[in-house]
Amino acid sequence: MRKAGGNWVDGDRFFDREAEVEALIERVHDERHTLLTAQRRMGKTSLVRETLRRLKEGGEVEPLFVDLEDAMTPEDVITEIAAQTLAAQGRWLPIRRAFGNFLEQAGRRIEELGFADLKVRLRSGIDRGNWKQRGEAVFAALADHDKRVVLAIDELPILVNRLLKSQDYRFTPERRLVADEFLGWLRKAAQAHRGLGLIISGSISLEPILRQAGLSAHANVYSPFELKPWTEATAANCLAALAANYQIDLPDDVRRHMCRMLRCCIPHHVQQFFDYLHEELRRVGRRTATLEDVDRVYEVDMLGIRGAIDLDHYQSRLAMVLGSGSQRIAIELLTEAAVSEGVLSAESIALCERYFRFSGEADLMPVQDVLLLLEHDGYLAPSQDGYRFVSRLVEDWWRIRFGMNFVPIGRRKLDAEG
Repeated sequence: MRKAGGNWVDGDRFFDREAEVEALIERVHDERHTLLTAQRRMGKTSLVRETLRRLKEGGEVEPLFVDLEDAMTPEDVITEIAAQTLAAQGRWLPIRRAFGNFLEQAGRRIEELGFADLKVRLRSGIDRGNWKQRGEAVFAALADHDKRVVLAIDELPILVNRLLKSQDYRFTPERRLVADEFLGWLRKAAQAHRGLGLIISGSISLEPILRQAGLSAHANVYSPFELKPWTEATAANCLAALAANYQIDLPDDVRRHMCRMLRCCIPHHVQQFFDYLHEELRRVGRRTATLEDVDRVYEVDMLGIRGAIDLDHYQSRLAMVLGSGSQRIAIELLTEAAVSEGVLSAESIALCERYFRFSGEADLMPVQDVLLLLEHDGYLAPSQDGYRFVSRLVEDWWRIRFGMNFVPIGRRKLDAEG
């Protein structure tokens, strides 16, 4: 097994997740639309790509993968789906009928166009007035395939968030109407075309965004499927496979220690930990790792500058979903937990609710809604004494990033009274 870096993997580089692949394939055969949810870096894209590869290999299903990370409007979405469909199925008659005539009127046959040129020409013919018509033509053509078509749409939540919010991540009534129109169209299209299955995924969660906007009903057509972290045993097996490939000795107690240091075995973090440990062993000229090596690499690399570059993304995603104002509530709650041995108590939550209720700031989400998002996206989990950080790595990083001059809210209350 080779290092994966930050890229998605499939085939012989895809590790474990057999049960999840089988579950997704079963959903496809059961004709269910799926909303894939998970924490960041859990391997959602890899899972979807590998599932599509195996479906294609089986010969009963025609898979299609579309990435909406750069899409800004419904017109961009239809363009991306149409372009990927034409690139994969350009000689298929229903697709040619849907878009071939339009492209050929522009002076070029589908086979003569490169992918980038194809997207440009398609986008020139899709606008605010006809995107529904064009989209319906694509979906109808896909549903008319002689095989069941599975359309995997990655980063749909990012697109929905952009539709709903302005550059400062604030809702506007006009933007809500646009998002409502697009999501309503997509829901009806998914229900109408029985020969087409959808798998929706993204690096942020769709449900909390829809809940903020009062559009949760649009998610009802999708069956949620949660991708959980690796178990300790699976993560340890992955580390063993990596160690074997790079000819280093990673004893069982060292592998277990690495997993327990992370506490939550997110696949990317497990592989990143191995990468830094491997580099450390190479630097000192050894092939056998010790517990002391693990502790040093965790402190110096995983929590250092290199690791922080990746973990900074956790903060930026909060700003994207919550906006700058409500992001402050999330940072307050997470830092309160980080400096309190990973625990956010019920008393601290109540004090935070009171603090922000009387802050006088407009457009702030209720603290309980922010907590729900933090739980949904895997930062915190309910516990007997309130909430706890799920990942030790994220907890430690958060304490380093925000905890240095942080005064717990309970002490602030005492200081104010004194």
